[in-house]
Amino acid sequence: MWPFQVADSVTRGRICGDKQGTRIDMNEGTGLKRAGAVLMFLGIALGAFGAHGLEKTLTENGRIDTWETAVFYHLIHGLAVWILGYVASGRRKVAYCFVGGVLVFSGSLYLLSLTNILWLGAITPIGGLLFLAGWATLIFRPNIEGVSGGN
Repeated sequence: MWPFQVADSVTRGRICGDKQGTRIDMNEGTGLKRAGAVLMFLGIALGAFGAHGLEKTLTENGRIDTWETAVFYHLIHGLAVWILGYVASGRRKVAYCFVGGVLVFSGSLYLLSLTNILWLGAITPIGGLLFLAGWATLIFRPNIEGVSGGN
């Protein structure tokens, strides 16, 4: 096989495998990559919108810091979901925790910033727990489904 044929075969998933020689589907993490990219896109858009389009509302509500916190956690976990799309399989539950955390944690802070409805702050810790559950899974079960991330 010529080098360009080998490269083509690898990118199409024909010659990729782990130590046992089993085939790895190269498109397995596509959904996570897209979900992470969407989260990052929305995080950047909401950050810009908050800084420019909503500045008056956020200042009147005294919630600029709250909005910035929501955007920060949104972007960090969007990036984490995107990265999970590139690592070994079995990380979907972690990604679901991160996506759920963005929706609940950042979402409640976005709404709180815009509406100043204080009870929304009581929902925020649920999203934080989802973030923590995802990270704890990566700490205590780094080799999910027997797939090693390292050697």
